[in-house]
Amino acid sequence: MKLTKTKKQIKKVTNSISKAATHLKKTFSKKGSNSIDPKKIFETAAPFIPPRPIKTILISQAKPENDKNPYNELCRKYKVEIEFKPFIHLVGIENREFRRYKINPLSFQSVIFTSRNIIDHYFSLCESLRIRMPDETKYYCMTESVALYLQKYILYRKRKVFYGDGSIPNFFKVVLHHRNEGEKFLVPCADIHKSDIPDFLKKSNIDFAEAVILNTVPVELKKKDLDFDALIFFGPMSINSLKHNFPDYKQKNQVIGGFGPLTLKAIEDASLRCEIIAPSPESPSMIMAIEKYILASKKKK
Repeated sequence: MKLTKTKKQIKKVTNSISKAATHLKKTFSKKGSNSIDPKKIFETAAPFIPPRPIKTILISQAKPENDKNPYNELCRKYKVEIEFKPFIHLVGIENREFRRYKINPLSFQSVIFTSRNIIDHYFSLCESLRIRMPDETKYYCMTESVALYLQKYILYRKRKVFYGDGSIPNFFKVVLHHRNEGEKFLVPCADIHKSDIPDFLKKSNIDFAEAVILNTVPVELKKKDLDFDALIFFGPMSINSLKHNFPDYKQKNQVIGGFGPLTLKAIEDASLRCEIIAPSPESPSMIMAIEKYILASKKKK
């Protein structure tokens, strides 16, 4: 009796699985469906390659200003060599291009600065346009170091310059605390930038305008610039720069690392294999992801 009941249960489960499989097959075979054919998942997946020892690493970013950075600690701890080489750089736009936006900086009571690079290009543009920012203008900066850099261009007054601790939530609190009703904000930025600040200003019903004053372009690279065991990327534009400089680039045994979903997508679209991934639950930072890979390669010995 028990055996017959068990057989019925097995048959019921088997029928359920069969129905689910049929439903999935129909879903994936629909015309115009954006779904992925499950058969192609394994066909397109990059072959797994066990972690290899890496002794030289190229970070596709500028070298940190502070020597006391986690990369130096990584070098000391694991006897690896790390070098820095930006794959992209920012170029200021010309006056005529800026005029197309029909934005007059004098129409805004406040300006938001996220980096010293943005500050340099903003005031350079103002100078070429023969615009002098009023003394009453308020400036909101992401960090204190960015705020202090303003002294290069303005008479620094604490009641007109505000800054956060580098975190987005803290910066938003600073803006909400010091802004006045009806205050208009100008946000100078690069052509490729995060949407955190515009999204926050919209959500807070703050009147603002974005002004793209910098364009992201590839850096001219040479073959020797890629002579490393591992290449680490932090943005999709760096991947574009790699392909721009080396259209026939073959990854072969070189290890590639990527930070963030957009970077990982760009690596995948370029038909490259990403083996060092961050952020992840185990490796929230790229430093931790590199360390994890180094340790995994040592276990394979």
